[in-house]
Amino acid sequence: MQTYESLKHSVWECKYHVVFIPKYRRKALYGQLRRDLGRVFRSLAEQKECTVEEGHLMPDHVHMLLSVPPKYAVASVMGFIKGKSAIHIARVYAGRRRNFVGQHFWARGYWVSTVGKNEEAIRRYIREQEKEDQRVDQLELAAL
Repeated sequence: MQTYESLKHSVWECKYHVVFIPKYRRKALYGQLRRDLGRVFRSLAEQKECTVEEGHLMPDHVHMLLSVPPKYAVASVMGFIKGKSAIHIARVYAGRRRNFVGQHFWARGYWVSTVGKNEEAIRRYIREQEKEDQRVDQLELAAL
């Protein structure tokens, strides 16, 4: 069943598959940080009237299926989510009271694709991403 969102003067369905990484693609997303970030991303998305429909945190990257109202650019929403989550990580996990210039958690940029009619395929891909990475790692080990 097709579900559409609405604002005062528009009806819309704008969903994006977004992937972004920690700086230098460090394997930094694990333990309590990994459990905490899902809640943080959802809270930040709600502040921009967006919703995280599906998401999965890997040790070195983040996948999200993000529903963004047409009044916001994807770039502004991603800048907000990455910036505010980096501040949260610095305060809670690095013990900093304020941001210091030159210290960033997320790498610059992100990958984004519109979802369109293949939403279920994207949801399945996000859910099964960790299994696929493990399978590829096993194939690489077998080749050695």
